[in-house]
Amino acid sequence: MGTDKYNIFWKTFLSTLFLFLLAGAGFASGYLFHAHQFPGQSFPVLNEAYQLLIDNGLVEPPADPALEYGMIRGMLQEYGEPHTIFLDPPQHELSTDDLEGKYGGIGVQINKESQGNWVLFPFAGSPAQKAGIQEGDRLLAVDDLLITPNTPSEQIQAQLRGAVRQVVRVSIGRAPDFSTQEFNIRREEISLPSVTWHLALDQPQVGVIKVNLIAASTAGEIERAAADLQERGAQAFILDLRDNPGGLLDVGIEIARLFLKEGVIIEQQYRDREAQTYDVEQPGKFSDLPLAVLINGGSASAAEIAAGAIQQHERAPLLGQPSYGKDTVQLVFELRDKSSLHVTAARWRIPGLNPPIKDHGLQPDILVDPPQDASGYDLVLKAAIQVLLESL
Repeated sequence: MGTDKYNIFWKTFLSTLFLFLLAGAGFASGYLFHAHQFPGQSFPVLNEAYQLLIDNGLVEPPADPALEYGMIRGMLQEYGEPHTIFLDPPQHELSTDDLEGKYGGIGVQINKESQGNWVLFPFAGSPAQKAGIQEGDRLLAVDDLLITPNTPSEQIQAQLRGAVRQVVRVSIGRAPDFSTQEFNIRREEISLPSVTWHLALDQPQVGVIKVNLIAASTAGEIERAAADLQERGAQAFILDLRDNPGGLLDVGIEIARLFLKEGVIIEQQYRDREAQTYDVEQPGKFSDLPLAVLINGGSASAAEIAAGAIQQHERAPLLGQPSYGKDTVQLVFELRDKSSLHVTAARWRIPGLNPPIKDHGLQPDILVDPPQDASGYDLVLKAAIQVLLESL
C-alpha cells in the first residue's frame, strides 16, 4: 500500500469510523452518548505505527474490511465492558436470524460427538432430511469450507445458511465406514424451533416444555405447547430453561406474564433515565397450573428474567444449578456494511431478589447436583416430576 493510498485511507477511515460508531449510535439512543465529545481525529501514534508497518513490515498489512474490524475489536477490548461486542456481517445475520425465529437454510442442528467431530441432526420434514441427511452424519464440508473439530459452530452455521432457493453442497461421512457422500440441498425458509415439548415418559400427566432460546415467537410457541399438552392430558408443567442463553428481553417478560397473576417482573435502568417498571398486566393464561422451572449455569439474560420473576413471586420452585447471572441489556446497531455493534446500555433487576443476580445468578430452590447419573439419566427432570406429582 503506497503513501498516497495510506493518506486517503486514514483521512476517510479515521475521521469517520469512530464518529460513526459513537455519534451514529448516539443518534439511535442519544441519551447514552450525548454528553461525550469525539476525542479527536488525528490519532498520531496510530498513524505513525501504521506507516511503520507499511514501510518495514515483512507482510502486507490487512486489507479492508479486516483492518477496520480489527480496530473496532481493539477499541472494544480497551472499552472493557464484556457484553459490548462487534459482529461481522455473517455473524450478525446469524444472530438476527436466531432472534427472529426463522432463517434460510437446510434445517439441521449441529452437535459435537464424543470424538470431537461435528455431526448433523436434521429437523423433521426439513430440506436436509428430504435430501437424505441422517442423524449422526459426520459433517466434512459445506461448499468449499472444510470442517474440522476446530471449526467454530458460528462459521458452520453461517455457511449452511443463506438465501432461500439457493443450493448448498454438503459433504458427510456416514457410519460405519464414514465413506464420503455429497448432497446438493436447496435452502428453504426454516422456522427455528425455539420451543419443543413432550409428555414426560411414564408420567403423561406432566408436560415438559423445553425453551432453547428466547426469540420473537417464543411466548406464542409456549402457549401452543401448553395448550397441546393439556389436550393430551397434562395437568402439570415443567418449564425447562436450562442452557437457554436468553434473547429478547421483552419476550422474557411475556413468558413470565404467562405464568403469573400479578406483581412487578423487573425494573430496568438506562443511564441518565428514570427506572422503568414492567408489571403483570392481567392474570396469565397458565397462572393456576402446577409448575416447576429448571435452570443451570447456561440459563442467562431473558431466561433469568422469566425464571427469576416466577421464583420471586413464589409461583413455582426452581430446580437445578445456579444460573449464569447476566443482568444487562444490549442495544444492537446495524452498521453500514451489515456488521453490528451490540452496546450494553442498561441494567435490569428483579425487585426484592437478594443477592442480586449479577453476583451469583439465580439460586435454585432445590439444588440438584450432579444433574445426571452415571448413565446420563436426567436427575433434575426426575426431581421436578416428583415435586409436581406430590402437588397433584
